[in-house]
Amino acid sequence: MEELEKIEVLRERLGASYREAKEALEASNGDVVAALVALEEKKARLSCRLEERGREVLERARGWLARGNLTRVKLKKGDETVLEFPATVGVAGVAAMLLSAPLAVAGALGAVAALANNYRLEVERPPKED
Repeated sequence: MEELEKIEVLRERLGASYREAKEALEASNGDVVAALVALEEKKARLSCRLEERGREVLERARGWLARGNLTRVKLKKGDETVLEFPATVGVAGVAAMLLSAPLAVAGALGAVAALANNYRLEVERPPKED
């Protein structure tokens, strides 16, 4: 079996690129089975690293969400709290306004009306942890 045929076998079996297949074949001195094993191990290591990174990102997002739920946004008129909600709800509302023109118009009109009636927004953050 010539080198190009061996590379095609590796590509078909593992979906490897030509470069990956050629490098694995060269590293295994032309042994197709050894190259297959090496490529499988490489892909398994990559998969494990991606899974680990995914867990890290998810954990970080959970922390942001928890902190966002502790941070409160208050709409006040004078000393009276008219409306209070977690910051994460506010972020979702802003995202919805950015994605929808009617919601953006409603949000802008609401902001103008609130300013005209002397309402103010306060953001209450939890104490920082060391």
